[in-house]
Amino acid sequence: MSEHKGRLRIGLIFGGRSGEHKVSLMSARTVLNALDKEMYEVHQIGITQSGTWLSGKNALDMMSAGDFSEDVHGLTAVTILPDPTQPGLYAIQSDHQMALEKLADLDVVIPMLHGTFGEDGTLQGLLELADLAYAGAGVVGSAVGMDKGIFKDIMIANGIPVVESIVVLRSELEKDPESILVRAEELAPYPLFTKPANLGSSVGITKCHSRADLVEGLMEAAQFDRRLVIERGINAREIEVSVLGNDNPEASVPGEVLPSREFYSYESKYIDGTSGLLIPAPLSDEMTTHIRELAVRAYKSIDCAGMARVDFLVDKDEPDHTQGAGVYINEVNTIPGFTGISMYPKLWEASGLPYPGLIERLIELALSRKADRDRTVHRKRRPD
Repeated sequence: MSEHKGRLRIGLIFGGRSGEHKVSLMSARTVLNALDKEMYEVHQIGITQSGTWLSGKNALDMMSAGDFSEDVHGLTAVTILPDPTQPGLYAIQSDHQMALEKLADLDVVIPMLHGTFGEDGTLQGLLELADLAYAGAGVVGSAVGMDKGIFKDIMIANGIPVVESIVVLRSELEKDPESILVRAEELAPYPLFTKPANLGSSVGITKCHSRADLVEGLMEAAQFDRRLVIERGINAREIEVSVLGNDNPEASVPGEVLPSREFYSYESKYIDGTSGLLIPAPLSDEMTTHIRELAVRAYKSIDCAGMARVDFLVDKDEPDHTQGAGVYINEVNTIPGFTGISMYPKLWEASGLPYPGLIERLIELALSRKADRDRTVHRKRRPD
């Protein structure tokens, strides 16, 4: 960051159109409080659930309160243009005729958007077109990390163990639900888990103990995505590892989640606040090393960058965990929760990197990744 004179100009984006809108606001609040105002000039950019982009000094407060009035609260409709010759944040002026006015230059964007339209590669594509540095994974890593079905295929291709599952389409469920139920019951005995392929924070996930549960779970998941995952349920310990870095990522100490409900649901994460966290996780040295190595392998397999939380399931019914038996990658969260109770920053704090230092490191990684992208030639040079 020594190349930049004065404070770095940060665009903190939060909210969004996904089912994780409220979680995003909580994450953004904690990040905003941790950013050193003497080092960073922060521009708050909130996206409403209908998709409107608004900016202002109190954008996060207003969005958290559900108030999006531009006139009363000084919020300005804004956009980022997909044009590398016009970088920065633009105000949309629409009194009589639509016009754009440069509002601010941006050095780094920090997307605190969880789920679809933020964590799935869509926003990352816009930021690439705009030629802006941004924290976190690129288009490919974000998209693959978000889609649980494709993610599992890539893990299998790289010899990384995952729990057996099938992917079905919402259209298939609507046309022939009986065949979907039969395929699911052929996968494994109950319990089964149903999940939207593209979402996070346990939104839309159901643990199904019967065919009636399965029908209900599939209908719930189908509200959030057109691709649905049905997965064999296992009696699992839930272990999580935080990974940080670009080409040479590092893994934190593992932590264990002790869910207050039947599994680590949205309610137990963000509403009850009663789930326990064991940091570090009570694992053997051999198991700890194995899980940290698998976390880095999974991270690199999807070309992740910046940050990710890698989640594991460890089968309690596996009698012998030596050499990794019964250890499965569950998913990679490329924009993990950053709230005060979130595992990602807690694991790095336990590993010796406190929250403010973690945010600073993510900004450094974003600038480094951008510098690496700038080395790439996009047009073939004509021969002399």
